[in-house]
Amino acid sequence: MSEFGPDSLAIDEAAEVDRISERIRAYLAASRRKGIVVAVSGGIDSSVVAALSVRALGPERVLALHLPEQESSDDTLSYSTELTDWLGVESVTENITPILTAAGCYRRRDDAIRCVVPDFGPGWKSKIVLPSVVDSDAFRLFSVVAESPTGEQVTERLTAAAYLEIIAASNFKQRTRKMLEYYHADRLNHAVAGTPNRLEYDQGFFVKLGDGAADIKPIAHLYKTQVYALAAFLGVPESIRSRQPTTDTYSMPQSQEEFYFSLPYSLMDLCLYGLNHGVDAATVAEAAGLRAEQIERVFRDIEQKRRSTAYLHEPPVLVSPVAELSHLDLA
Repeated sequence: MSEFGPDSLAIDEAAEVDRISERIRAYLAASRRKGIVVAVSGGIDSSVVAALSVRALGPERVLALHLPEQESSDDTLSYSTELTDWLGVESVTENITPILTAAGCYRRRDDAIRCVVPDFGPGWKSKIVLPSVVDSDAFRLFSVVAESPTGEQVTERLTAAAYLEIIAASNFKQRTRKMLEYYHADRLNHAVAGTPNRLEYDQGFFVKLGDGAADIKPIAHLYKTQVYALAAFLGVPESIRSRQPTTDTYSMPQSQEEFYFSLPYSLMDLCLYGLNHGVDAATVAEAAGLRAEQIERVFRDIEQKRRSTAYLHEPPVLVSPVAELSHLDLA
C-alpha cells in the first residue's frame, strides 16, 4: 500500500457535517428530545461536538456547560467561553470543586500519592505519566510526578494499589461532570452529547459512567486528525484549534501523549488507521517517520488496550435474558 500516509485520513468535510447533523436530528426526533447538552472544555473535541450540534439544530436548542474545578488549567474557562460566545449558545457555569471536596476526591488521591511520596501535601501539584511505547518492549508502569510548593519535582513509580486509587479518585471528576450534564438534560428534555473521538473511543480513554456516558456520540467514528479537519471547516476559533490536547485532570500540565497514548495524535491516528486497514508495519513506519519495530510495538499496545478496556464498552450483565425493547427508529 505505497500511497498510505496522512492523506489516507482525508474526508469530505461538508458531506461529513451534513451526515452527522442528520444523525443528530434523527436521534432527537426518535427520542423525542428537544435539544442537546454538551460539556465544553475549550478542547478540540467538545468544541467540534458543540459546533456540530449548533449546525444541526441551531443555537437556541443547544446548552453548553462549563464545568471547571480547582485543578483545571487556568485558561480552560477562557477557551470554553470563547467557544460559546462564538457559537451564540446559552451556557451555564458550574464549579464542581465543592462536590469533589465533599466526595473526598482530592483527599483520597493525595493519600494514595503519599504512599510513594510521603511529603506530598498542601500546595503540592501532581500528574501521572507512562513511559513511551515506542522505545522499549519492557512492561510499562505508571509513575507519579509531584511538584513541591518551591518548584522541586520528584518522580516515583506507583504501586498497583496507589495507581488504582489515584485513578479511582480522579474519576470523580468525570462522573461529577456527567451527573450535572444529565441534570440539565433532564430539566430541559434534552439529550446529552458525548465528545470522544475514535482514538479515545477505540482505546478506552474514557471513564465508564463518566465522560463515557452519553445519548449520542457524534464524533466517535472520526480519527482526531479528522476532528481537526472538521474544526477548520466549521470555523472553530484558531486559538482552540492550535491548543495542545490535554487531559485537564491533574494539577500539573499533562498531555494525553504522556498519560496514555505515548505518541502525538497525528502518529497515533496513522497507526490506528493502518492497523484497522491491514497496512503492514513497514509502510506505516515510513509514513510516520519511525522504525518498523516501533510501529509493531504501537500495534501491540493498541491491541492490549482494546483487551484491557473492553469492559468499558459493555452493557450491564443480566442473570437471565429480558425481552428487548425496540430500538429507536432513526430512519
